[in-house]
Amino acid sequence: MSISSMLKVKKISDVVGKKVYTDEGNYFGEIEEVNLLNNKIDSWRIRLSSMTSRNFNGARGVIIPHNYVRSVGDVFVISQVGMPDQEEGVSEILE
Repeated sequence: MSISSMLKVKKISDVVGKKVYTDEGNYFGEIEEVNLLNNKIDSWRIRLSSMTSRNFNGARGVIIPHNYVRSVGDVFVISQVGMPDQEEGVSEILE
């Protein structure tokens, strides 16, 4: 079995709009866009849910570094480190 048959490759356009959850199971928001650097995924712009937005002082979205993404499938799973009580995991808050 080749490596390419083991990896599931998704088009970036297929993941825009996917729901994002924390690794603790909390709904976080939806993927709005991807940020590329040297043709590699650098970070993800996430439109926050209304509940999460309140935790971020009303911000509409955040940019999460790609290394905080734990899983990409039917939904995105991000590390809990991106939550407000650990803001060092969030690279930028969009107002």
